[in-house]
Amino acid sequence: MNYYSLHHKSPKTTFKNAVVEGLAKDRGIYFPETITPLSKDFIDNIENYTNQEIAFEVIKQFVGDEIPTEKLKEIIEETVSFDFPVVKITDNIASLELFHGPTMAFKDVGAKFMAKCLEYFNQGNDKEVTVLVATSGDTGGAVANGFLGAKGVNVVILYPSGKVSDIQEKQLTTLGQNITALEVDGVFDDCQEMVKTAFLDEEITKTLTSANSINVARWLPQMFYFFFTYKELKKLNKELVFSVPSGNFGNICAGIMAQKLGLPVKHFVASTNVNDTVPNYLKDGKYTPKPSKATISNAMDVGNPSNFIRIQELFNNDFEALKNHFSSYSFSDDETREKMKAIYKESGYVADPHGAVGYLGLEKFGLNENEFGVFLETAHPVKFLDVVEGTLPVKVEIPAQIQKVINNKKVAIKASSYEDLKAFLME
Repeated sequence: MNYYSLHHKSPKTTFKNAVVEGLAKDRGIYFPETITPLSKDFIDNIENYTNQEIAFEVIKQFVGDEIPTEKLKEIIEETVSFDFPVVKITDNIASLELFHGPTMAFKDVGAKFMAKCLEYFNQGNDKEVTVLVATSGDTGGAVANGFLGAKGVNVVILYPSGKVSDIQEKQLTTLGQNITALEVDGVFDDCQEMVKTAFLDEEITKTLTSANSINVARWLPQMFYFFFTYKELKKLNKELVFSVPSGNFGNICAGIMAQKLGLPVKHFVASTNVNDTVPNYLKDGKYTPKPSKATISNAMDVGNPSNFIRIQELFNNDFEALKNHFSSYSFSDDETREKMKAIYKESGYVADPHGAVGYLGLEKFGLNENEFGVFLETAHPVKFLDVVEGTLPVKVEIPAQIQKVINNKKVAIKASSYEDLKAFLME
């Protein structure tokens, strides 16, 4: 399997190089050269396969022969070692809970898969690799946990000061070992721009890779749980509509990739907070990124989502084809809080702000009697404790995964510019 840059100015490369490089030399993100649909027989009989078997079938064409079959299966075993429950909320809406992993966020899947792939590719290499990642919240913790103690790999996480939750900050600043956090004076887009600039800097780029969803090994494994959900709901014999809380658009892009592989999904809804670059694009066809705004659903505070170009590529840059299969709606913090209250009142279900935005997206889309809607609950409510407990009459129990870090001491290095980041990396 070869990968090409979506800027089309760099040579094609292998899965290994795409993982190790993270970003192409022309600053474009990588995309697979071919997408071969899975067999109809596999889809029709998906309930007869384990989650690990499904994940292997889904990912193997994108890895090719660059990781031996048994090693790839071993990596998958470690990647999908927890549950992905589908919890019914109403007669035609369910929550897909993606927070049962080690850092209680959906990014545990991609972070663990990428960490194990990079560790495999780096074995026997005397040079240490630096994984550079920007986070708007959950990515940092998932990457820190996934790469903790990985041989020959150092991780540098950039996060916007004061714009991640307290628990998210603890998860990315307290682990030590090969993990370093840089607290950036700015917003997520500033962090992401600093990371992208580093990849163009020839003085340091040779030993860098990215663990954001721009990296194919972070992005592609997110296809897994869309297949797991179809396996669970196939017996309903209804058309599936997924609503995905969307910030950098990697998660929903992986869902559309799953659809291209043959997964029967009728429609995708990208539900956003007030950072509405993509909802506005779908109205007039003009893509106009803008500075991100801080919200209570901070993991979606992205004004220029990196993965949207992949979604456009999946639809051959055909605007009308995209609109036929993909919708996007924006919601305010007030609407999010009201929906959290309504979900709890009607069903007793505690949704975090991102899940509530996903639910709102399904309502705005409007399901018919032949459709079943699934919103992605991308992080445990405990990750947004102040918002959840300030909105709902509940006391959120602190899970064991969070108890391990909540009292640890924060260690972070202040950074206000790319020069600060470069000076640290040059050391």
